[in-house]
Amino acid sequence: MEHFSQTLARAAERKGGEQNLFNLVSAPLPEQQLLAQTDDRCLAIMTKVVFQSGFSWRVIEQKWQGFEDAFWQFDPHKLVLLDDSHIERLMNDTRIVRNGQKIKTVPLNAQFVLDTANDHGSFARFIAQWPVDDITGLWLHLKQHGARLGGNSASFVLRRMGKDTFVLSRDVTAHLIAQGVIDKPVTSKTALKQVQHAFNTWQQQVALPMTQLSQIIGLSVGSNERQV
Repeated sequence: MEHFSQTLARAAERKGGEQNLFNLVSAPLPEQQLLAQTDDRCLAIMTKVVFQSGFSWRVIEQKWQGFEDAFWQFDPHKLVLLDDSHIERLMNDTRIVRNGQKIKTVPLNAQFVLDTANDHGSFARFIAQWPVDDITGLWLHLKQHGARLGGNSASFVLRRMGKDTFVLSRDVTAHLIAQGVIDKPVTSKTALKQVQHAFNTWQQQVALPMTQLSQIIGLSVGSNERQV
């Protein structure tokens, strides 16, 4: 497994220098900003990720204000009360994408948010307190306790909340395979642990957030060689 300084140097060369490279990558939110996120915004992020999964992200973005209105600005206390009659009406609401299975995740994830907030003070506080060196453990927690938050959805939720996390994009996965960390796309807890160990090692080598590590990996490989 190469030292991350080599990955960083390759990405910088492809993007016209280190300054240009870091202009392309984002950073996680400071802890206080992450803690300030309200439960309704956390539920909104979850819902957007669920609806964008396997669908046009652009369409969901264009209709998002309709989602906010149809789902009462994602107040979890209201949304846990959604019953079959409410869901049936939403299935005929042209303000949103009318996917019944995804609509049904909203009250389930609202309950998940409320239960977590009751135990930890807020959903964001629970997320903020989870150690980054076990971020894949948090992915598994979201998958287990949330609705339709498996695959990359959990990492997308965390990234959009501003939690420090890597994302297993196609290019990041290809790099992990090339480095011998895994031999195929991740499908098991054992593979997740191997990936977590690799990212922990790389973070110790260069002292960068997980968010930037995975973005830099993505920019160091694949077909994105255009100079900026």
